[in-house]
Amino acid sequence: MTTTLPPLAAVRVFEAVARLQSFTRAAQELGMTQAAASYQVRLLEERLGAPLFLRRPRGIVLTEAGERLAPRTTEAFDMLRETFARFAEAEVETLTLSTMHTFAAQWLAPRLGAFQLSHPTMAVRLETTNRVVDFAREEVDVVVRAGQGKWPGLVATKLIGVRFTPMLSPKLADTVGGIHEHADILKLPLIDATDPWWVSWLTAHDLPTDILASQLAIAMSSQAIDASAAMAGLGVALLTPAYYRHELADRRLIQPFDEVMEEDSAYWLAYPESRRNVPKIKAFREWIVAEAASDE
Repeated sequence: MTTTLPPLAAVRVFEAVARLQSFTRAAQELGMTQAAASYQVRLLEERLGAPLFLRRPRGIVLTEAGERLAPRTTEAFDMLRETFARFAEAEVETLTLSTMHTFAAQWLAPRLGAFQLSHPTMAVRLETTNRVVDFAREEVDVVVRAGQGKWPGLVATKLIGVRFTPMLSPKLADTVGGIHEHADILKLPLIDATDPWWVSWLTAHDLPTDILASQLAIAMSSQAIDASAAMAGLGVALLTPAYYRHELADRRLIQPFDEVMEEDSAYWLAYPESRRNVPKIKAFREWIVAEAASDE
């Protein structure tokens, strides 16, 4: 009696030959030659010390030993096939995306319905975080992050540039007679004066940056929260126009100036180089790149 498993390659061939009652068809199913299939079965017979098939002019039949082994072997392989089939289905049907809260809430979420309609068998699981994702340890398929798009081992595809401009509520603007010049912004509280974007914006418009020190330095930590504060009339926020089209259309926010500043960075879709051809990643990449292009 054997105490260890025989070579699985030989067992796999035996199962196929027993199920199909043919070395030729088993070899075709397994992508090998008939001679290779016969060799694997012979190895298994030598290992077991008993013949498994009787070769007859009109075909093959299982021996008594083969009859004992075949049903349980096929049952075991059926279980393996089902297990891997379920795994493959889960991989195809769920795409896990990690991105920042504001990008998810203001740009991605309103568009995901269109993706789901065009890919009805695929679900998107959205995780919002700013931390670095370890693809080797976490069940994340793709990320969207802001930066230069240069991350070792990852493929990065540019989506949209990082842009910003002052926005505020119409009622707050009315308290100073409206915003007509860049300097009029300084008549009002600035939301999150510690944000480096304010230094960039003030400098670009020849306005003093020392005014930032006198502002209430409330760090909101999220552009979405800055926007909520601006709509509540608490001050002027630097926001990304593409994120707030509905709020601008409804005049919950106004954008006093047409010009928009752009950082030397962008939002990127990124994923491991080794996974670039995974069908669900390819499908999502093609969709989100097209969506981003329509926004430019």
